[in-house]
Amino acid sequence: METSIPPMAIPSSGDIRGQRDATGFASTAEQMEAVWIASRSAPSPRSLGESPPGPAIGALCPHDDYLLAARIYRRIMPLVQAKTVVIVGVFHRYKAFGSRGRIVLDSHRAWRSPGGEITVSPLREELAEALGDEGAVIDDVMHDSEHSIEAVAYWLGKARPDVEILPVLAPAGSFERIADLARIAGEAIAASATVRGMRLGEDIALVVSSDAVHYGRDFTHTPFGEGPAAHARAVERDIGLLTGPLAGPVSEARARDFFTAIADPRDPDTYRIPWCGRFAIPFGALALKTIAERMGENTPIGWPLAYATTAESPELPLRGTGIGTTGPADYSHFVGLPALAYYPPKA
Repeated sequence: METSIPPMAIPSSGDIRGQRDATGFASTAEQMEAVWIASRSAPSPRSLGESPPGPAIGALCPHDDYLLAARIYRRIMPLVQAKTVVIVGVFHRYKAFGSRGRIVLDSHRAWRSPGGEITVSPLREELAEALGDEGAVIDDVMHDSEHSIEAVAYWLGKARPDVEILPVLAPAGSFERIADLARIAGEAIAASATVRGMRLGEDIALVVSSDAVHYGRDFTHTPFGEGPAAHARAVERDIGLLTGPLAGPVSEARARDFFTAIADPRDPDTYRIPWCGRFAIPFGALALKTIAERMGENTPIGWPLAYATTAESPELPLRGTGIGTTGPADYSHFVGLPALAYYPPKA
């Protein structure tokens, strides 16, 4: 299906994937370095706990503008230290492309980043073969329309220049379809990793890219009204999801509880609470569960670490570098920024 989308800020060329958003995200090494340094600045995001020692086997990270969300990126992304990272992104335009019930893969050899090329892992082709045409579609135009993966990939590349990624856009559909695809994908990734002698957390990990609540009239979501009191209630509800169904041992029941909290299970296109990762988070969590179990680990544990919103996060003072924001950030229009890490039970 053909659809009209705005052009990429830096178009893809040949076998190199370009950059969708060069306003909210860094596009040069100098910009990325400035964000990296400034992300340490106060105030720190709201802490929900401390992470166990050692590298995380997975994570949940936002993909909002760096000037507003960098402190959260900095809290979660350094915990992901593996050379190969499966990045499960939100496919915001899935309706426009008529894409449902299949994950979306790309065919690019590498993705551009502020610091240079990021190689795509050969595990992608093995995943595509395992899922077949019924479970996966390879479409560069779909990937080029989406910004959720690049936001995370650039942080991984900054921390580890030799990182390889496996970019996956999550499938839209029923919870049952999502869970089924997560199992198949997880088994395929685990098999490929095991043949290569990879260790979970040290050699391979999985990151889900998703913002939390999108609150405001233009999001058609103002159940608590507007202003500081409404913001506080929305924050409390988001933290309840992070410390509730997303925390603790990953299970199909917990993933379903999260899914039904934010989406209507009878009509998954309809939000109950507009977290853009209504498909990506259950898919990623359940895929990671399968990967861990097939690689000889026990069920992963979700560790909520931090939370902020764009309304309460002071903008990094980097406008002069050419980085900006893509939307307003105040008590009438804000986005939740979640940080959660996954560790094996022994941690």
